[in-house]
Amino acid sequence: MEGITKLRKVGGSIVATVPKKVIELEGLMPGQTVKIKVEKIKKSFFGAAKGIGSFTKEDERWMEGGHD
Repeated sequence: MEGITKLRKVGGSIVATVPKKVIELEGLMPGQTVKIKVEKIKKSFFGAAKGIGSFTKEDERWMEGGHD
């Protein structure tokens, strides 16, 4: 399963939130150990994501599974 998330600073750490849909589909539980693959998303990849802005509340709802 693959998902996209935005990194945030919390205290002295940087955190990545796992989208709700990924949690549900994979049956993830708090405290469980998982393996992640980090891949930066480039904004200017041949114009594919050019002009991408900040995540909106709608984007966050979609990442949490609110697009069903």
